[in-house]
Amino acid sequence: MKIIKRIALAILILTAVGLVFRGWFYRHLVTYKSVGLRINYSATNDKLVDLINSSAGKQTDLDIEQIIELGLSITSKQLNFTVDKNNTDPNKLITSKTAHCVGYASFFATTCNELLKKYNLADTWTAKPQIGQLYFLGTNIHKYYNTPFFKDHDFVTIENKKTGQTFAVDPTVNDYLSINFVTYTK
Repeated sequence: MKIIKRIALAILILTAVGLVFRGWFYRHLVTYKSVGLRINYSATNDKLVDLINSSAGKQTDLDIEQIIELGLSITSKQLNFTVDKNNTDPNKLITSKTAHCVGYASFFATTCNELLKKYNLADTWTAKPQIGQLYFLGTNIHKYYNTPFFKDHDFVTIENKKTGQTFAVDPTVNDYLSINFVTYTK
């Protein structure tokens, strides 16, 4: 009985550590590499622009990381993941509300770019939807799948146009695991 209690306690502790440090583990185990860019849409739908502005509220002087966090929050609240083929234009996703990784990345990039305009940072920063490959411990995981759905995985980079500083974000992973930033190599 004592051994079972110790095993149960060890499992509980390992689970708690895994949950608390999931972002750290993910960033050290999984690396994103870009293999191309997707279309970067502008927010032209009034409902989308209104959603972004109302979600920002009366907040002022947000820095880039706060803008990214707000963009992730808006995206997560607005979209639900689906494996079905669907639209990737954020101006249409505002109504359909379902997307796969391409739609999530597109919606987040558009939201982030609209927030950058709102907070007068668009001259310095830009969000770009990327077509990516995921590497687990240095091994490309996409070569193990024979389905077109897993041939790549979209994510977003937010880059400083002057300094080249880059943040990488996977809005799909953020929606499910609450991991904000990912490891990205060019």
